[in-house]
Amino acid sequence: MSKSTRIILALGLVAFAAACKPKEEEVVFVDEPVSVEPTFSGKYGN
Repeated sequence: MSKSTRIILALGLVAFAAACKPKEEEVVFVDEPVSVEPTFSGKYGN
């Protein structure tokens, strides 16, 4: 087998193994808001 054929075969094997690897679940952190928005209290409303 020639050297270039071995390299192509090795790269194909690595690509196949990478494609078959199970994906890891991403962890997402959601920060709470720093301040709370003011709500309508009716004091100055119509």
